[in-house]
Amino acid sequence: MISSVALLQGLNSPAASKDLWILVGVVAVVLFVLSLLLMLVTRYKRCPSNRILVIYGKVAKGEPSRCVHGGGSFVWPLVQSYDYLDLDPIQIEVPLKGALSSENIRVNVPSFFTVAIGTSPSVMQNAAIRLLGLSTEQLKSQALDIIFGQLRQVIASMPIEAINKDRDVFLKNIQVSLEPELEKIGLVLINVNITDITDESGYIEALGRKAASDAIRQAEIDVALQTKKGAIGVAAAERDRDVEVAQATKLREIGTKEAEREQAIRVAELAKERTVGEQAANFERESQVKAAERQMRINVAQANAAAVTGENLSKASIAASDAELKFKQAEAYAIGETKQREAEAAVLAAQYRAEAIANEAKGKKIEAEQRAALESPARAQKARITVDAEAEAEKIKIEAAARATANVLQAEGEAKAIFVKLEAQARGEYEILAKKGEGLRQIVAGCGGADKAFQLMMLEHLDHLADTAAKSIANIKFDKITVWDPGTGKGGAGGFLSSLGSAMPPLLDVMKSIGGVELPEYLGKLKPDAVVPPAPPASPTPPPSAPRADDKTKAS
Repeated sequence: MISSVALLQGLNSPAASKDLWILVGVVAVVLFVLSLLLMLVTRYKRCPSNRILVIYGKVAKGEPSRCVHGGGSFVWPLVQSYDYLDLDPIQIEVPLKGALSSENIRVNVPSFFTVAIGTSPSVMQNAAIRLLGLSTEQLKSQALDIIFGQLRQVIASMPIEAINKDRDVFLKNIQVSLEPELEKIGLVLINVNITDITDESGYIEALGRKAASDAIRQAEIDVALQTKKGAIGVAAAERDRDVEVAQATKLREIGTKEAEREQAIRVAELAKERTVGEQAANFERESQVKAAERQMRINVAQANAAAVTGENLSKASIAASDAELKFKQAEAYAIGETKQREAEAAVLAAQYRAEAIANEAKGKKIEAEQRAALESPARAQKARITVDAEAEAEKIKIEAAARATANVLQAEGEAKAIFVKLEAQARGEYEILAKKGEGLRQIVAGCGGADKAFQLMMLEHLDHLADTAAKSIANIKFDKITVWDPGTGKGGAGGFLSSLGSAMPPLLDVMKSIGGVELPEYLGKLKPDAVVPPAPPASPTPPPSAPRADDKTKAS
């Protein structure tokens, strides 16, 4: 009680009263600041990303509202208020039926349109003016009327086939026509989903059946093409396999024969070198006595022999070059003819190619064997002849003087040059004949037989033969033509032609039996002689009767 009284007495003092007023002022300022901060916090509105903040009331001059998307803004109390617009997509079902196309065919186009409020400044202002405060159903109702009208307008501007086939163009036309109208109420078009397009007349269904039949037919064609390619690939693989096997066999046989040929040639060369060495040693031993005396003559003779040898070698080189040229020309001609015949044979029968290649490999194998068989004895004979000639020459050199020795050397050089020239010519002619034979073999194989090949070559040269025959009788003047009557009672040209036809079979028989000449079948063919049946067993001889008229005719 005493303390309370003392406190009251202290407050009533002037100093205490002044402090109290100061405290009250501070508290008032703090409360004002706190209330101001609280007002600022409560009136600052933040806008989420899926909504639009619409501030209306006293805003900028000439604008009904201020729209904010994202961020935040301060809303003044009393003079301003706010609301939100949702940006969530809105799906609208449009069951459009009976819309007329440009062809006056009624089309049913059920679809779903997805729209939402736009976020561009002008579109947001339109949405704030016309959609603020509306429910989702009310918003759908406004958009549906606009969509119906614009969709009917787009369908009326397009034919039914373009609507069904060019969906992208149809959707683009819808978007171009609908978006400006939706933006007027603050909406934007997000997606258009056409669920189906039908018509009352069945025109679209008929187009679908036609497209399905075309697709099925194309699929069957593709399957057949792939099957054909597979069969062709299998046949090509088998053909390549047979060709490679034949090629490997050919190379093996050729290598074996070449090795045998080289062995025989090397043995002959070694034997020749041994014989030549022995003869040379004997010659040196016996010729040293007269070496000094005939050295000068030998040098002169050797110079002459060298000159003659050089000329002969040049001639041999020219002959070899000519032979090589002829060989190349023959080879080129054979290659050209072969390519042409192969192309013709491929058109006629593609399955004969593998057989033709196998026959070609077999022919080359036989050719290599025959060439090896012919060349090996020839080389051995050549070596033996050379050894004998050299031995004889050495013997003559020992017995004769320096002049005889020079003549022998000159003769040997000429003989070698002639041999080389003849050998080159023989090789060239052999290669030409071999290539020509190979080409003829391929032509025969490609035509299927020698007779058909002969007919083909006759057809190729028929114009030349006709030309030559025409030229041969071009300058002959026929004053008259006399047809001899063979005495059969049939005069005139008819009798002559009849007798000529009856004379041809005996003539063909004589040419075949005596001359060995058989004409092609298309010029005439002799039938084989009929087989005479065996005579019946002898029966008792009947009594002779008078001869009949028929028998007399046969006898005559």
